[in-house]
Amino acid sequence: MRKRLFVQLGSVLLAAILLSGCVSIPDSVKGTSPAPQQDLARVLNAPQLYVGQESRFGGKVISVVNRNGMTRLEIAAMRLDSSAKPVLGSPSIGRIYADINGFADPVDFTGKMVTVVGPIKGVEKGEIGQAAYNFVTVNVTGYQRWHLSQQIMSPPQPIDPWIWYGPPRGRHYGGYWGPPPFGYYSPGPVQVQTILTE
Repeated sequence: MRKRLFVQLGSVLLAAILLSGCVSIPDSVKGTSPAPQQDLARVLNAPQLYVGQESRFGGKVISVVNRNGMTRLEIAAMRLDSSAKPVLGSPSIGRIYADINGFADPVDFTGKMVTVVGPIKGVEKGEIGQAAYNFVTVNVTGYQRWHLSQQIMSPPQPIDPWIWYGPPRGRHYGGYWGPPPFGYYSPGPVQVQTILTE
């Protein structure tokens, strides 16, 4: 009876630990293929091989151009993490044009972080400043705008707060089990980390 209870509790605990570690990609940028193309350098080297293949790219929106029935985003692409979010602080890996059907307000996109998914249409010549550049063009079927948020990262605490604070060698009185006395350790300053959220 006891053994069965421990096995059941252990199974529930293991399942909870495994599920809490899962990272999911938002449905809006999951796409239809199991592994959309995310290697922009590979696509730029041989774009004709990837035309029609589903891709997923993300980064910072540099400019937004509205046309009749379509909006074009110019995105400075960045590496994506396992949940399809652009990795903050990572360098640009290139530029893409992302074409969205319909009207998208530039106020909602300019300077924001975004991830797009859709088939690669090919390469289109353009300019960055005065330099010629070949932009990979994606026909967007889904996108996710990310919001910058800040979270507080508390400093590490002692490994075992309930330890023996006894007298020095040779003395046999004083001391106690418990948390450290006030001022015994300094937790240090709290750090604020910037993250992306849905």
